[in-house]
Amino acid sequence: MNKLILIFSMIILTGIATAQKSFHDFTVEDIEGNKYELSSLKGKKVLVVNTASKCGLTPQYEQLQKVYETYGGDDFVIIGFPANNFMKQEPGTNEEIATFCQKNFGVTFPMMSKISVKGDDMHPLYKWLTTKAENGVMDSEVGWNFQKYLIDENGKLVDMVEPKVKPDDEKILSWVKK
Repeated sequence: MNKLILIFSMIILTGIATAQKSFHDFTVEDIEGNKYELSSLKGKKVLVVNTASKCGLTPQYEQLQKVYETYGGDDFVIIGFPANNFMKQEPGTNEEIATFCQKNFGVTFPMMSKISVKGDDMHPLYKWLTTKAENGVMDSEVGWNFQKYLIDENGKLVDMVEPKVKPDDEKILSWVKK
């Protein structure tokens, strides 16, 4: 009887441990060092972007800001995650990154603390974004700065958009407007 209870308990715990997480289950840190509960974004579509200040794609900040000004609000938000994973193109501190984004591009969308988006020190959110076993949709690899992930209102991964695709591309805008 005790073995049966033990086996049954293990099956239940294994099921709980492998239950599909959602984007809303994560807590990250904003660029000022405060906890940012992604559950606060329930009901909104979210565009997640890994960013860098010294990259050929850095001008995408301008398009990201315009998309945010046009569509951001109750139904949509953009979140930037600075990362120094590609040719050390984001060497600054969180304070330096925040100043750079505001001064050069007038960024008002939420920026998070600098994280790693690949490798052994990959942030758990990016592990979820890039692993089908965790997100239930697709495997992907962050190939460069300004790769974009589309998250629906329920915290489910919808798609990934390559870094060179601009934030105001019709693929992204049609999804935002849906």
